[in-house]
Amino acid sequence: MCNNNGNDNRCIAEILTVINILQQNAECPSDACLDTCDKGFLGCAATTVRCNTRPVMLYTCCGNGTPWSMPVSKDANETTTSNVFRVEKIDGNCATFRVLAPNYDTAEATIAPYVATNSFFTMSLDCLCVLRCLQDTFVCLS
Repeated sequence: MCNNNGNDNRCIAEILTVINILQQNAECPSDACLDTCDKGFLGCAATTVRCNTRPVMLYTCCGNGTPWSMPVSKDANETTTSNVFRVEKIDGNCATFRVLAPNYDTAEATIAPYVATNSFFTMSLDCLCVLRCLQDTFVCLS
């Protein structure tokens, strides 16, 4: 594990915690700022569609640059996977993620490019070395 070197590297856990809080509050203020993983709100301005999710891609220490992927359903025979996730919970150095699937409804995909699945997983953040944030968006969670 690349983060298991005794230095307690918490940067990914801290960023995921911020993202989780923002998603829970889902506010879109109008002030401009850099489009980074840790910007202080979801979306780009008050005039945008109300955002509730900052989708992320995860890269593990031994993944050779390939993003982590998980099945889009709990079905043991599921072969369809996704590498886009929504952080749902942070507990110490572990995070629970929801798998997001592409939205194949072309009429909605421009506004909501992902749909929530009922597939979740929990990962030790010691396993992660890269967190890639995607464009803030709206994901129907019900």
